[in-house]
Amino acid sequence: MSPTFEASAPSSRADVLASGLLVDPPARVPWYLRLGLWWARRAAGKEPLAGRLLAHVPRAALTAGIFELGAAHGPRDLGRRELAVARLVASAVSGCAFCIDMNAAGHRDAGLSRDELAMLLGLEVECWPALGEREDAAARYAQCLSSTPVAVPDELGVTLRRRFSDREIVVLATTIAQVNYWARLNNGLGVPSAGFFDERACALPNEQGDA
Repeated sequence: MSPTFEASAPSSRADVLASGLLVDPPARVPWYLRLGLWWARRAAGKEPLAGRLLAHVPRAALTAGIFELGAAHGPRDLGRRELAVARLVASAVSGCAFCIDMNAAGHRDAGLSRDELAMLLGLEVECWPALGEREDAAARYAQCLSSTPVAVPDELGVTLRRRFSDREIVVLATTIAQVNYWARLNNGLGVPSAGFFDERACALPNEQGDA
C-alpha cells in the first residue's frame, strides 16, 4: 500500500486567490506522485506545495523530481560553502521567498555565519571578497546567471577558470540553473515561503524590505 499524503489544500477558489496561489492544487494525484510527495514531505518536514501543484502535469512533476535528484551535494561535488553561496545569491536575485527561506535554513551547516548570510541575501557585492576567493567567484557567477539577460563578463570567466576545475564550473552552473527553475516556478504559481528558516537568527530580506 502506498503511503497516504494529506494536503492542506484551500477549500475554494477564493481561498486559493487569498493565499496568493495562482492555481488550485489538484484534487487527485496519481499514486506514483503521491509516493514522491510523501517522501519529499518526510525529508523536508514541510508541505511540498510546488510539487503538488506540478501534479496537474504528471510528466512535468516527474521531470522536476528527476532534476531534483541530480542536485549537487558537498563535499562530493563541490565545497558546501560554495554551493550554499551560489544557491543563496541565486535565490536572492530571483526574489523567490520559498528558495530564500529553504536555502537560508542550511547556512550554518554549510559553514556560513549570520553576517555572511546577511551579506549574501542583501546582495552586498562589495563585501563578497571577504567570503574567500572561491565563494566570491561563486556568488558573482550566481548573480550573473540569475539575471536577465544572462551575461558572464570575460574577467569573471577568467577568475572562474583560475579558481575552479571545469567540472566544478559545470556543477556551479547547473546548481544555479536549478535554483532559477524552482524560483521561476514558485514565483509564477505564487508559492510562499514554508518556514524552514528560524528568523531569530537573521531576518530575511523580504521581512526587512530589502528584496
